[in-house]
This record gives sequence, structure tokens and C-alpha cells, in this order.
Amino acid sequence: MSEWLVLTGAMAVACAVVLVITVLRQRRLSRAEDTEENDPAETPDVLEYMTMMVGVVYAIVLGLAIAGVWEARGAAQDDVRREAQALHEITQRAQVYPADVQDKLRSDIDRYVSHVVDQEWPRMIDHNELSARGAELLGVVRADIAERKPANELEAQAYQPLVDQIAVADDARNARAQNAGETLPGVVWFGLITGALVTVGLIFALQIGGTPRELLLAGLFSALIAFLLFLVWDFDAPFGRSGQDSGDAFQQLFTSATGRS
Repeated sequence: MSEWLVLTGAMAVACAVVLVITVLRQRRLSRAEDTEENDPAETPDVLEYMTMMVGVVYAIVLGLAIAGVWEARGAAQDDVRREAQALHEITQRAQVYPADVQDKLRSDIDRYVSHVVDQEWPRMIDHNELSARGAELLGVVRADIAERKPANELEAQAYQPLVDQIAVADDARNARAQNAGETLPGVVWFGLITGALVTVGLIFALQIGGTPRELLLAGLFSALIAFLLFLVWDFDAPFGRSGQDSGDAFQQLFTSATGRS
């Protein structure tokens, strides 16, 4: 809900600012003695060409930014699914072990998953880093597998796949740590915001009038720019701004550990 409020507020503010400036500008020009500069026909052709080129260039840059943050979010979600699936696969492959070994392994995995979802995930969203406790709990799961000598042929066949799966989970966790921060650097945001101001500002360079149709188009255009910038801002966090949906893979595969049973 908070993200929707941010989006609505940004679009409303952008639209209101453009409309207010346009109306005030039209009133000032209407009171001026020399009204020749208020004639849209007097807009130089070169200005129209430059306005079009600036808009095209900014649209390309904005499209590349959206594509970049979307790809980064998709990669981050894939890492989460890979980590959760690897841990789930361990619990399934461990069925060849004795019941006490299975129970301990599943208990340690549930402890790790519970810590990730309840404690580590908010820390990752707010501070862009993982907790040392999570690494310790994953190390306990690794020790459960690696330090037990196979007791028979069936356990020996399952041993290496289990080791491989814990390695996959650890690699996915490291990838999750690397993707915890925002995708776009500050200089890119400076360019996007500056470009948005220049692009919207060119509306006034074209001597837009005060008719309802022109005001409507100016407001919609500024609201569209605000929406696209919000889209980039929201996707710039690979695991989301609230983190409520990015951990679904853990919650779906480990319902008992995450309290969704």
C-alpha cells in the first residue's frame, strides 16, 4: 500500500506542478503588452527538432534503465528460488538416512529457513546485507551432511548429491548477498532525474497554450514521466521495497518453518 501511495503522490505532484506553471505562465503572457511571444506559430523549427531529439534520447535511456533493473530483479528472484529448492531437495534426498538423522537435518534446515524469512530478510531489505547468524545455521546443515559417514550403499549414493545441493544453496546465498543492494548507481539516478526535468521543461519551450486539451496532455505527459521513474525506483530494489513477495519460494516449500502450515 505504501508503494501505491508513493506512486499516486508522485504522479499528482508532477501533474500539479506542470499545470500550475502553465496556467501562471499563460496569465503572465496574457497581461503583457507584447503578445507576439505567445504565438505558437513563432516557435523555431530547430527548437521543435531539438525537443523531439531530447525526448527520443531520454526515452531510450529510460527504457534501458527499466530493462536493467527488471533483469536484476529477475536474477535475484532466481537465486532465491535456487536456494530454497536446493534446501528442499536435501530434505527429500535425506529419506535414505535413519529417522533420527532425517529429523535433525530437517530441524536444522527449518531453523535456517525460519531465520532467513523472519530475521535476515528484513535486514537484507533495510540494510542491504545478510546476517552472520544465517551463515552459521547453513554451516550447521553442511556439517550434518558432510561429517556423517555413509552407513550403507544407498547412503553412499545419496551422499554426493546432498553435498552438491548444499553447495548450490551456499552459492545462491552468496549471490543473494551480492544482489541485496540497489542496482543503479547514483550517477544514473542523477541523469534520469535531470533528464526528466529537462524533458518536462521543454513543454514550456514549445509555448504550450492554456486550452483544456493542451493542459490535459501536459498533465498526462508529466504523470507518465513520474510513473516511469517510480517504476525504475521500485524495480531498483532486487528483492522489493517491502520484501513481502520476494521470499515466497521459502514460504511455499517450507510451510512449517515459516508459519504457513
